[in-house]
Amino acid sequence: MEGSSSAAATVLPDEFFRGGGVDVAGKMGMMWEQARAPVIVPVLRLSVTVCLAMSVMLFVERVYMGIVIILIKLLRRRRPHQQYKWEELEEDLELGNSAYPMVLVQIPMYNEKEVYQLSIGAACGLSWPSDRIIIQVLDDSTDPAIKDLVEVECRRWANQGINIKNEKRDNRKGYKAGALKEGMKHSYVKNCDFVAIFDADFQPDPDFLRRTLPFLVHNPDIALVQARWKFVNADECLMTRMQEMSLDYHFTVEQEVGSATYAFFGFNGTAGVWRISAVDEAGGWKDRTTVEDMDLAVRASLKGWKFVYVGDLKVKNELPSTFKAYRYQQHRWSCGPANLFRKMAMEIAKNKKVCAWKKLYVIYSFFLVRKIVAHLVTFVFYCVVLPATVLVPEVKVPKWGAVYIPSTITLLNAVGTPRSLHLMVFWVLFENVMSLHRTKATFIGLFEAGRVNEWVVTKKLGDALKFKLASKAFKKHRITIAERVHLVEVIVGIYLFFCGCYDVVFGKNRYFIYLFFQSVAFFVAGFGYVGTFVPS
Repeated sequence: MEGSSSAAATVLPDEFFRGGGVDVAGKMGMMWEQARAPVIVPVLRLSVTVCLAMSVMLFVERVYMGIVIILIKLLRRRRPHQQYKWEELEEDLELGNSAYPMVLVQIPMYNEKEVYQLSIGAACGLSWPSDRIIIQVLDDSTDPAIKDLVEVECRRWANQGINIKNEKRDNRKGYKAGALKEGMKHSYVKNCDFVAIFDADFQPDPDFLRRTLPFLVHNPDIALVQARWKFVNADECLMTRMQEMSLDYHFTVEQEVGSATYAFFGFNGTAGVWRISAVDEAGGWKDRTTVEDMDLAVRASLKGWKFVYVGDLKVKNELPSTFKAYRYQQHRWSCGPANLFRKMAMEIAKNKKVCAWKKLYVIYSFFLVRKIVAHLVTFVFYCVVLPATVLVPEVKVPKWGAVYIPSTITLLNAVGTPRSLHLMVFWVLFENVMSLHRTKATFIGLFEAGRVNEWVVTKKLGDALKFKLASKAFKKHRITIAERVHLVEVIVGIYLFFCGCYDVVFGKNRYFIYLFFQSVAFFVAGFGYVGTFVPS
């Protein structure tokens, strides 16, 4: 009796499916009930179990890093300047400027019309003896007009006595990695000891080299010094504020913990200085994934080199402020690490030069939890499996998995940007939307599917274009549906809204509040009302 009454209680109400006397809905309901017990319930229970396990993995990782960062801040003994030798470099009376190491500054760019002057100007303004620095602009632009603009800008600085080289390629083979690799082949690079890298929208302060190079000069076992990013357009729109919250956690916690505990973290691809001999020993730049920076960092680490993260040194740069640009960027940042993990997991495990704990940290913490599990659990659990349990009440999700763990993880993530604590709810909803693209990209990377090596340069708007966007000419542009609508987000929004409605009418989980808010977030993104909109 008890079992039959329970089964009766779980049957989807006929009135939920039938409308207007249409029998198709009734047949669909019958098929649902026939598949429910033998297929749907077991599969959903297994999915919940797997998702809860991944949630615990992510929870433990976040708590561990939270404890470590608190100890670092309290003890103040693992700061870079206390951990490594650092003395300001000064001119020698006998040697003169030759006491300073020779530095190469690379600026890779591709059709960067709006920002090329910023990075070139900032690099040329670095405080370093003019005969001990070479500025190398790696221009892969395909637009002849932009190529000419970059050439004129380089000549302008050369006429002022700056040693600047404008290197062009006939093709974009290897994308950024290919450009950096070709740049290192020039004969004048052989005289350089270190290479600083800045993307086209990055603007280092004049003292950047004077604050980073002493670590490399006085500590021969250090290969990389990484600075933090400072976002000049974080307040441009709500989407850029959300990005700031995510990236601030990455820099404030993940990079800091990796540097202080294992002397390892992923190179961010820009705003860092490498020891050229370490780059060469690690095998140089490779274009086998879309995260050439992380690839080089892992290979250098496996050779025994150490990395230093200097959190109080910030380099100005621009966040992508259009949803399209941000989606492309997140695809690259999620697909690349998953693909690199596939290619290097066994190589890391078999490595003999680093200790077992460091290998475990790189494989489990750095790659598996942060680059794969974090994306999968966010979308699969909170946007697919959890809503599905509303339709299948036999499958229960414990409160600690549905509420306590995600709440704790959210709070721990929010510490990186205290000024945005009041935006925490918006951040959660936005991150769940973006987890759709990160999850898709992660699977593409793991299984090396079609878009695994897709490289789309993140479009920067710069101040000039943003000024134009405010003009009447742009306001009069007629926006087409194709420019605005993102179908996948809309479909997920409909699914979540349906689950929310069902929970209101028939459910007892009270997930509908979350489901309605999350569905609205997907609809807002799906209909193109996120970020700055730039007409085609």
